[in-house]
Amino acid sequence: MSAAELDLKPQPGAAAGTAADAGGLLNALPHPVIVVDAHDDIAFLNAAGEQFLAGSLASLAGANLQDLIPHDNPLLSLVGKVRKTGNSITEHGIRLKTPRIGSHRVSVDAAPVGEPAGSVVLMLQVQTIAGKIDRSITHRGAARSVTALAAMLGHEVKNPLSGIRGAAQLLDGLVAPEDRELTRLIVEEADRIVALLERMDVFTDRPWLERQPVNIHEILDHVILLQKSARTKPVRFEIRYDPSLPPVYGDRDQLIQVFLNIVKNAVEAVDSEGGEIIVQTAYQHGVRFAVPGSESQMHLPLSVRIQDNGPGIPDDLRRHMFDPFISTKPGGTGLGLALVAKFVDDHGGVIDVESQPRRTVFSVMLPVILNSEERTDER
Repeated sequence: MSAAELDLKPQPGAAAGTAADAGGLLNALPHPVIVVDAHDDIAFLNAAGEQFLAGSLASLAGANLQDLIPHDNPLLSLVGKVRKTGNSITEHGIRLKTPRIGSHRVSVDAAPVGEPAGSVVLMLQVQTIAGKIDRSITHRGAARSVTALAAMLGHEVKNPLSGIRGAAQLLDGLVAPEDRELTRLIVEEADRIVALLERMDVFTDRPWLERQPVNIHEILDHVILLQKSARTKPVRFEIRYDPSLPPVYGDRDQLIQVFLNIVKNAVEAVDSEGGEIIVQTAYQHGVRFAVPGSESQMHLPLSVRIQDNGPGIPDDLRRHMFDPFISTKPGGTGLGLALVAKFVDDHGGVIDVESQPRRTVFSVMLPVILNSEERTDER
């Protein structure tokens, strides 16, 4: 079946056009468009759809959708719902994973087609780096909320504590010996609170970065060696480095802290037997992101992915992973990932997390040092 055989004609009152025109418009769309008939056989693909399914319309026309994706995939049930109700339905976060097309998470807009009866049109929007950037902006907000909290605590709490501590020390020489235990308790508790506040100083809005060219693989090797030396549990590390990566312009100590925290969390999440962590780096050519509210763009080509095969992160917790004081660990402060988010933000990078059972991936994207020729290309 061709585009001309589908009911793609304009509605009454619309500008004149033909079905072929409609097919041409669909081919101009950047998102995959797939039309299936009443038997789930592919009737039409636009150009983006051909690229997504890794085949031309000529080769895939008549192929059954159930032969291309797993039978239990939510996309197939979505097609059935549209046929049953006759209404358009949108569903987000559908994961498509096949040897043919790889693994993608997509949003799907599905709608009934007038003719032939039972036909359904699907438009897929692949959720890739753009979605990560949107979520990363939220993570930056979480990091900055800790920054504001640290500044407030340092100013509003430390000063009164100094007065309380000084008064307790004066009282220590005036009270009876049997009561001095109480004054010393006040001093000790005041000192303890100050020590806690000093731990928050790292969140102050002053990115003390000692920037220099840093080899990200040396950072990751150092982190993995530290974690292996801790001998907390026998975990297998799989290394997938891109050897052509240029240096990162960053603070070595802070980057170690970022990836040590992520790797340590991954080790704690996996089982003692069969635990596996994949550390992967890649260079993403030409990847740029618009900065909301400005005309500038971020160029973050260096990608570090840390993947574990643990049980995954619950959906209700995943949205708040980088918020302060959120922790699943007994006795945890919930500041570790908030600190990670702040350090990545200070470097001008972004961080994101994707999770499902047996596959949790933390992705960090960072700027790199470009040579003069590359800088010219980036303009």
